[in-house]
Amino acid sequence: MKALQQINGKTWGIYAVLLLTLSGGLVACRDNALNGLTPQDSQVYITNYDRSVNFSQYRTFSLPDSVVIQSNDRFTTSTGSVENRFVTNVASALASRGYQRVAQGQPADLGVAVVRVNNRFTGVGVDPYSYYSNYWLGYGGLGGYGLNPYYPSYYTYQVSEQYWQVQIVDLKNRPISNGPDQVQLNVIFDATIRGADITETADVDTAITTIFNQSPFLRANQ
Repeated sequence: MKALQQINGKTWGIYAVLLLTLSGGLVACRDNALNGLTPQDSQVYITNYDRSVNFSQYRTFSLPDSVVIQSNDRFTTSTGSVENRFVTNVASALASRGYQRVAQGQPADLGVAVVRVNNRFTGVGVDPYSYYSNYWLGYGGLGGYGLNPYYPSYYTYQVSEQYWQVQIVDLKNRPISNGPDQVQLNVIFDATIRGADITETADVDTAITTIFNQSPFLRANQ
């Protein structure tokens, strides 16, 4: 009986080694969800709109031929191949929904803008652990009553963000101002495209198609 128990113990030991080896191989072969992610797979499309607005009341829209480039508080325009594709696709999508594009400078019900955001911020931070380490040293379990002087550890950091936006403002019902103050237009639709930077025109097609598929309310009364 004792010999049988020894054999069984050895057998289970061998099984355990085999199971550990097999499970380790499975873990090693399992793909990381983030590895091999293509730029197209990383795209996130976020659409939002004013729920109180009836989009069928609008007929016309004005859309410039250029894309607005927002960099922190500076604004420029760009007309590259990707930018032109954005403008063309947005115009075509709105036209397919029954809206009519008007020439620049002509009255329109809707104002449409394609924006590429390219912000970069630099800041200064403080390492809080330098304070806590001095605090613990001063009042640790050694019976001391003094507190080491605190010299904060400063560091700089830089944050950059790049994404695309399609915004629609209400020009038909814009408030009228008789004073010097600029009229604040209401943004009634906003679409944001985040993820890897869009550098291919084919990715523009996918982005605009997805945005409008998520926005069935964008339709003129025909």
